[in-house]
Amino acid sequence: MRVLITNDDGIDSPGLAALARGAVAHGWTTVVAAPARESSGTSAGLTAAEDDRHVRVERRELPGLADVPGYAVSAHPAFIVLVASQGAFGDPPDVVLSGVNRGANVGRAVLHSGTVGAALTAAINGARAMAVSLDVGLELDLPHHWDTAVTVASTLFDLVAALPAGAVLNLNVPNRAEVGEPKRASLAEFGTVRTRIKDTDDGTIGLAAVLVEDDLEPGTDAALLAEGRPTVTPLRSVGEDPAVEVPFESS
Repeated sequence: MRVLITNDDGIDSPGLAALARGAVAHGWTTVVAAPARESSGTSAGLTAAEDDRHVRVERRELPGLADVPGYAVSAHPAFIVLVASQGAFGDPPDVVLSGVNRGANVGRAVLHSGTVGAALTAAINGARAMAVSLDVGLELDLPHHWDTAVTVASTLFDLVAALPAGAVLNLNVPNRAEVGEPKRASLAEFGTVRTRIKDTDDGTIGLAAVLVEDDLEPGTDAALLAEGRPTVTPLRSVGEDPAVEVPFESS
């Protein structure tokens, strides 16, 4: 299998390198291409920094990956996946792994995640994909157990490879040294970390991330993750919804 590793935290994220090392250890032909800088919350946006309709790409060597081609791209992760599917970094990937993201991606808010957006973009371009996130919460000074996330993700690599083209899995892993097997979970209505608007008096909109400890619906990704369980949720990419009726004839 040929795999592309990308993320939305940027090329220098330790989670990106950890996931790439996991793919190499699994025996996959691996290429890394990630945003040159932080691109969180970009969903499946295709923004790129163009100079005369050219997007800047810089070769990079990542820690422990001397033999793996690495590219820092001045673009959002969905754009990187899109051009990768057209051969920008060699043959198009069979699998796209996006992450390991710094922070969980749970609930319906995955719509806004650049990590998940990259995976969904891979799906509509003929690849299988998995988004991988580590639930570090708001306490960023705590140790980040990247290897735990990669260990859990690697148990799903063969499953991902065997999925039909266009399939997407969303994996969230607790930030612990040891965790159990992942459990399938439904999407929560909300996650525990949410964005709130702060009052300002200078004509700007202030934003803050807050921890909301509401009752979480049992069986959802947010609830199981809060209990210390890794969660995996299959996601559907863009497609027609046959359940919605509209009063127009089809052509």
